[in-house]
Amino acid sequence: MNERPAGGMAPINSSQAHPARVYNAWLGGKDNYPADQEAAELASVANPEIVPAVRANRAFLGRAVRELSTKAGIRQFLDIGTGIPAADNTHEVAQRLDPGARVVYVDNDPIVLAHARALLVSTPDGATDYLEADLRDVDRILTAAARTLDLSQPVGLMLVAILQYVPDRDDPHAIARRLLDALAPGSHLVLSHPAADIGAEEVAESMRVYNERAADHAGATPRPHAEVTRFFDGSELLDPGVVQLPAWRPDPEDVPAAGPLPMWCGVGVKH
Repeated sequence: MNERPAGGMAPINSSQAHPARVYNAWLGGKDNYPADQEAAELASVANPEIVPAVRANRAFLGRAVRELSTKAGIRQFLDIGTGIPAADNTHEVAQRLDPGARVVYVDNDPIVLAHARALLVSTPDGATDYLEADLRDVDRILTAAARTLDLSQPVGLMLVAILQYVPDRDDPHAIARRLLDALAPGSHLVLSHPAADIGAEEVAESMRVYNERAADHAGATPRPHAEVTRFFDGSELLDPGVVQLPAWRPDPEDVPAAGPLPMWCGVGVKH
């Protein structure tokens, strides 16, 4: 079933699972359909660490944005793979610290755009914009982002839990490198990615049941530590490197994870 949201956007296919809506289901949100709920439930049955990992991923995003804002002086962010707005979106974290921060969000699900227009509201001093586009369309993303961001100044490039949806045949490493290459020195890459080498059997099974229910363009590929680290080619990894989500510069009040979480993450700076 296709539903057309307001504003003449592309129709929403509610009969197949979509990453943004499945992620929303894992977070306990209500902006999803039965197909998304089924995919989310079956994947989490196959791998019970998915839901803790999704929540830890959200916390990592917040810590990384705070780190870039307070210690690296980053005042603008390009967040690709936004997902349906939830608590502590990139612009909310950044603009709490710097009301003048500017953020461009990119996602390819029209339901995300419908929510973004209503909920991703900037501070009066800052700016927030949204682009409906696919991660693979690098030139279009950069051209549109330049209307809001000054690409001659450092940018926080957020590729948080998105590159798994780019299959190897489309060369996700080249896509990440093209995006980073287009940004000014001092820009930072914030990245997380499902791991193929943590709980490998459970991850593989959860991906299998998800991919069976996802749209053709939305299948997911977990990758091992070495492949995730390659995404940082062209940047210098900040300590502690590519690590499991809770291990990246945890806040003192963070509760340690009960067990290994099947996602790698890291932050790099372009010199």
